[in-house]
Order: sequence, then C-alpha cells, then structure tokens
Amino acid sequence: MANDPDCIFCKIAAGIAPSFKIYEDAEALAFMDINPFNEGHTLAIPRAHFANLHEVDEAAMTATLRAAKRAAKAIEAVLKPDGINLIQANGPGAAQSVMHFHIHVFPRKFGDEASLNWGLKPGDRKAIGALAERLKAAIG
Repeated sequence: MANDPDCIFCKIAAGIAPSFKIYEDAEALAFMDINPFNEGHTLAIPRAHFANLHEVDEAAMTATLRAAKRAAKAIEAVLKPDGINLIQANGPGAAQSVMHFHIHVFPRKFGDEASLNWGLKPGDRKAIGALAERLKAAIG
C-alpha cells in the first residue's frame, strides 16, 4: 500500500499521528476533523495515499465512501443534525488543504451559514446540452 511519509493523513492511517478514529477497516478509516465547522465533522480517507479524485482508484474510493456512509449513519443517530453533506474537494481552488483524497462528512444545522449551498437559478439549457455532449465524448 503506497503512502507519503510527509502526508498527515498517511500518518494518521498508519497510527503514527494521533486522531479520534470512529471507524476503520483494512482499506479506509473515518476520524474526527480537529478543525470542525459543526459538531461531528468527520473525515473519511483511504489508507493508501492518493492526492485527489483524479488519482484515487475505484477500490479505494469505494472503501472511503463506505467509511463515510458509516460515519454519517453514526452522526445521524447520535447528533440528529438537520442534514449531512458529503464534500470532496480537489485542488486549492476547491479548498483542498490536505493533498490526500478524503471525504468530509459534514453535519448541517439550519442557520449554520456554511457557504456550501448555492441558490437555484435556471441555466441556459442549450449551453448545458452542448456541454453535456462534450463531456460524454471525453468520457468515451
């Protein structure tokens, strides 16, 4: 299993750096974010190092999502938030601060003012359709 000796999440996965783990298996783990936006803010990561969505393989992504789902279920049962966001950021422009693929399990409360929600406004359907065709072609 590949890891990066300078990556804090690799150190957490290896048990070298301290964390508040709430779930772990052979492939992934979930632990409390020590800079939480809301109570219960948790991170799910693969044990192997992948910098982002573009690098992570499907097995590690599946394991990470499984850990995120288990964390979300526990958060729902214990904290009963108004909702939960699963957030996965890639690159500095998306506010990725640790370059190790991870999913935020983000409990939400009405009025918490997290700037993750956007207003709904109709898009240009012709432009959306044209872009969809270009993206389908890129997927292959």
